[in-house]
Amino acid sequence: MFTFKTEDIEEIAGSPDLQKALYKRTLAVILLSQTLGGAGLAAGITVGALLAQQMLGVDSLAGLPTALFTLGAAFSAYLVGRITQARGRRIGLSFGFLTGGLGALGVVIAANIDNVVFLLISLFIYGAGTSTNLQARYAGIDLAGEKQRAKAASIAMVATTFGAVAGPNLVTPMGHIAERLGMPTLAGPFLLAMVAYSLAGIVFYFFLKPDPLLVARAIENRKQSETETAIQYQPNDGIQRSGIIVGATVLILAQVIMVGIMTMTPIHIEQNGSALSAVGFVIGLHIAAMYLPSLVTGTLVDKLGRMKMVVAGALILSLAGVIAAFAPGNAIGLITLSLVLLGLGWNFGVLSGTAIVVDATTIKNRAKIQGTIDVGVAIGGSIGSISSSVIVANSSYGVLGLTGAYLSLMLVPLIIWRYLKIKRTKTPFSSDND
Repeated sequence: MFTFKTEDIEEIAGSPDLQKALYKRTLAVILLSQTLGGAGLAAGITVGALLAQQMLGVDSLAGLPTALFTLGAAFSAYLVGRITQARGRRIGLSFGFLTGGLGALGVVIAANIDNVVFLLISLFIYGAGTSTNLQARYAGIDLAGEKQRAKAASIAMVATTFGAVAGPNLVTPMGHIAERLGMPTLAGPFLLAMVAYSLAGIVFYFFLKPDPLLVARAIENRKQSETETAIQYQPNDGIQRSGIIVGATVLILAQVIMVGIMTMTPIHIEQNGSALSAVGFVIGLHIAAMYLPSLVTGTLVDKLGRMKMVVAGALILSLAGVIAAFAPGNAIGLITLSLVLLGLGWNFGVLSGTAIVVDATTIKNRAKIQGTIDVGVAIGGSIGSISSSVIVANSSYGVLGLTGAYLSLMLVPLIIWRYLKIKRTKTPFSSDND
């Protein structure tokens, strides 16, 4: 097993065989940690709105918990991005997950003492786990080749599936455990989140060695020194900037749409007479659709191209919104179909957008830009959450679905603009994957 030493990093940078071994080992660590992180993620998604509704007693503020932990995710994404740029993936990711675990503990305490202010503060801190869970996908990309980037990101995302699917279906058992401990039922899932996020952080801290980002930088430095006498070309600045803009917009808009519809679905289901177990079932399948197809999606993004997959994702998201808009409130089958398509469209958008961003950045600025973009993703999720509760309170869940469908189609002209931009400024460094 490798130890975290500078001389090991330099040795790996000069050995393709060691790089492949480290790449596989990194993916194994991500698989374990993301399984745990997924379980922590599920608590806030499944019962966060219900807990706030119970403690606040106002339906129009039911989106506030999701808004708060997505705002917390935005702040932590900025911090994790800066820490990662300075210290590497290991320190940044472990910090984010451990902070998320601390926030989950705060939610449990707030529910027990029935303190709304402490609940809101704790949900903000809990958001660190949400953003870190998403940022972990980049750790698998650091050592991946250009034609493997989307697939590498997909491995991190599919690992999240195992915990994220189990999490919502543990809502009822964890609720029973909470009751036996003398706690409110809805505090149970956050007990799970506390343990899961903390363990995910510990796994990254002790096992993500050598740090893949630091090794990737060493590899890049070695390549530059070996070719310093050769003519060096830089990617066209226009292509690079447009790639960052398009990738970021795809990631943010997909998050707004997904979070907006998803946030109000548990309340919509419960208000139409379905049990809490039905909420867990629907959200569990939704999260499975968000992450489980990732290996297939990643391969398609690498083979078919980023832009084609963005368009496909936009159409799927739009269909999900239309089905949500017209499905009766007690039609669990149709609502489940809508949420599955919502998760699948989000999956297409996230993997395509991630690959576009990586293509448009270099190893020297990637972590900082990734962190900044994930701030936008988190803020977008917060906007989607707050807007969804306001829309439903003042109109209906159906209007929310149609709004999501409309926003989804906005990705199509964005991709057309990107395509025309590449055609006008085509360079030898423009990605064939576009």
